[in-house]
Amino acid sequence: MSKESVFPSSRGEALGQSETFLNFQEVLSRVAPVDRPVLLIGERGTGKELAASRLHFLSKRWQGPFITLNCATLSPSLIESELFGYEKGAFTGAESRRTGRFEAADGGTLFLDEIGSIPLEAQEKILRVVEYGSFERVGSSRPVEVDVRIVGATNVDLAAMAERKDFKRDLLDRLSFEVLFLPPLRYREEDIMLLASHFATRMSFELGRQEMPTFTETAVRALENNVWKGNIRELKNVVERAVHRSEGGVIDKIVFDPFISPYVIVPAADEENNKKGISNTYSPISNTAGLTLKEAVAELEKEMLQQALSICRHNQKKAAAHLGLTYHQFRGKLRKYSNALENHVDG
Repeated sequence: MSKESVFPSSRGEALGQSETFLNFQEVLSRVAPVDRPVLLIGERGTGKELAASRLHFLSKRWQGPFITLNCATLSPSLIESELFGYEKGAFTGAESRRTGRFEAADGGTLFLDEIGSIPLEAQEKILRVVEYGSFERVGSSRPVEVDVRIVGATNVDLAAMAERKDFKRDLLDRLSFEVLFLPPLRYREEDIMLLASHFATRMSFELGRQEMPTFTETAVRALENNVWKGNIRELKNVVERAVHRSEGGVIDKIVFDPFISPYVIVPAADEENNKKGISNTYSPISNTAGLTLKEAVAELEKEMLQQALSICRHNQKKAAAHLGLTYHQFRGKLRKYSNALENHVDG
């Protein structure tokens, strides 16, 4: 396999050069031609739909339809009719026959995202499709035969759900011919800047800019040190925001949490005092009266360090990015003021 792996899909492409990423792609490529169900397990934002798309286009069904359904977006009462279709008059509002996703995917692949959200009643009918290749539309007793490969995806523990009887064990056994675990971005450190540069270039082009975007050393360290709980989807949003907010082609400031207010939040008691005309005794800047400039700067630095840690819930990497510092600069200042900030130095 090449150093950089790329595959197309309807919504983008997967990029990576890390060993973890390439190993996953190799396993996926081996199972793709095998005409059996596959389960994709991964955290949010790891690219499960892209992986399902690649499974389809590397299979013998690549010329057939690739149909997707996010099962979490439908109420339990609607999933059966969405999957299997319905006959005219099957229920109030069913004015004509409707084809379901299984029929639409005949000869191809049906990707069921958030498969753990499917109610038990519908799971029973899916099991019948997997075992016998047939089902009945809602409101009909006539069997409909289909040839469909199912690829399921979830970020929950289906085996634990089966133990609790929230997911049919028989169906789980049928769907788990192969179970692939998508690697989180924190296990793909070599891919972070590759992906960031890719997203930055696309966003810059979308904004009609001529210059190619570049990241400063501070920005690179911030991106590489972040935890990325939202994985690739979060990285894409963060990078696109940074490009949008940057002036010119140099990206220096990275905002991980756009919900952090630049303004000091006034406590409820102080807000009530303000309404009554009582002076607010809280100030975001320390009282520097009687201090030398050096002492005043030190007090301000300590206060800003404490405030950043509080805002970022004591996540030091995020606090460093919030202050525009590298992680090593931030740690150095924590050590410098270790007596005043002793509760945060080892966090």
